[in-house]
Amino acid sequence: MLAVVLATVLVGTGCGQPAAPPRAWHDGRIFLATGNTTGVYYQLGGGYADVISRHLPGYEARAEPTGASVDNVTRLAGGDMEVAFSLADTAADAVAGRGAFSRPQPVRALARVYRNYTHVIVRADARVTNLAGLRGRRVSTGSPRSGTDVIAGRLLTAAGLDPGRDVRRVTLSLPETVNRMRAGTLDAMFFSGGLPTPGIADLLSGQPGTFVLLPVADLLEPLTARYGSVYTTAELPAQAYGTPTGTPTVTVANLILVNADMPEQLAYDLTRLLFAYQSDLVGVHPEGGNFTRATAAGTDPIPLHPGAARFYQGG
Repeated sequence: MLAVVLATVLVGTGCGQPAAPPRAWHDGRIFLATGNTTGVYYQLGGGYADVISRHLPGYEARAEPTGASVDNVTRLAGGDMEVAFSLADTAADAVAGRGAFSRPQPVRALARVYRNYTHVIVRADARVTNLAGLRGRRVSTGSPRSGTDVIAGRLLTAAGLDPGRDVRRVTLSLPETVNRMRAGTLDAMFFSGGLPTPGIADLLSGQPGTFVLLPVADLLEPLTARYGSVYTTAELPAQAYGTPTGTPTVTVANLILVNADMPEQLAYDLTRLLFAYQSDLVGVHPEGGNFTRATAAGTDPIPLHPGAARFYQGG
């Protein structure tokens, strides 16, 4: 009988060899969908990827530049990316299957992190004082399939403009937009980002007095009436870019998303790393410090991944 038991053990362990460790999900490769290379998503994504690679055994992570939110969610749901940054309004559209998404997307949240400020920048010599004044102007609404493009269209509509007819709309990345603003071939631009956004800081500091930030906080009511509570308002502080005064604007939270099929333990570990090494993220960009364990769990209406939920519950 003992011989039978020993034989069974030897067969089960490969003739006495130790069992191979479980294979890492997606062969241990984690790609993070971020955004434009001069935006905060890309900076923080790079920092997060470095934390994952250094502190999650069996995994290597890399931040990828993308068109941002809509592009990120699409690539995440399609299996091209493992982790994605997204604006909360785009993520809400994704789980509901509306807006840019023809059906609900299988995405879940790890955390709600910092919030994005809507930057609407106009040439000072255009003498535009409100969003309605952009009628007939040349306007960049951000990268195609980005969260910026989504919120820009919604703001223009809230101001009484048809985004496709009443402005000369182009969809350009942040670097392309900044170059064209400098060249004078654009009158205005939108960008939704953390503070400070490097590309915008370069634009405003490079030609002082040439550009001004436009207040848009007065459009919150029509936005919330149509899209719910994903939008809030705040003052874009003067110190962010060295402007003469602060600028009241519309804000929206940022989320870190994963596919619903991610293993629970991996989602738990990725969430844990955000807090265990948050100081590393702050070293990459100040916005890395603008979330807490209490606020990060508030991802509604995007469900938390079960692994993330277990982390917040202290499991």
